[in-house]
Amino acid sequence: MPRVLFEGRIIVVQSEAEASKAVDYLLAQPLLGFDTETRPTFRPGPMNMVALLQVASADTCFLFRLNHMGLTPSLIRLLSDKQVRKVALSWRDDTQQLHRLGDFEMGEFFDLQTHVGEFGIEDRSLQKLYANVFGQRISKGQQLSNWEAENLTNAQKLYAATDAWACLRIYEELEQLKRDNNWELIKDEELVSE
Repeated sequence: MPRVLFEGRIIVVQSEAEASKAVDYLLAQPLLGFDTETRPTFRPGPMNMVALLQVASADTCFLFRLNHMGLTPSLIRLLSDKQVRKVALSWRDDTQQLHRLGDFEMGEFFDLQTHVGEFGIEDRSLQKLYANVFGQRISKGQQLSNWEAENLTNAQKLYAATDAWACLRIYEELEQLKRDNNWELIKDEELVSE
């Protein structure tokens, strides 16, 4: 399968002043994709704190460096917002991690993982969802990298932006298929017998 990458602007945000401007921009968009990244732990014990919050519109992704700036008032405003449609995958897990950084009321989020069952999709990882819906692959090569590094690499930035943007794209495509009633469920057994 061909590989897909986010092709829009990627903006790294490391201060409350930058976050405030970014949130103003994001809350003026009709639809947003969300994801988070945490430095992995390879031993049993406490988990690391979430280091990055990615929020994508159709053409711009902001990477909020939570390990540098914490959960700022503007980010709380974004997360608490109930007006703009926000789409994520396995958002319950991310929500728990974000609440470790501060207390806030979570706004309305559409969790793809709980809704793809309407289409009969059983593989619910982002990589498999994207492949099922678009026939393209998302690379997970940077997933286990150090998200607390002083500076993110270009590969990390692209990976993080792609994940948030992919949530938005999957949601848009599934909503279009639902509106058009233009989809067909192909079960694994049918694929095996062909």
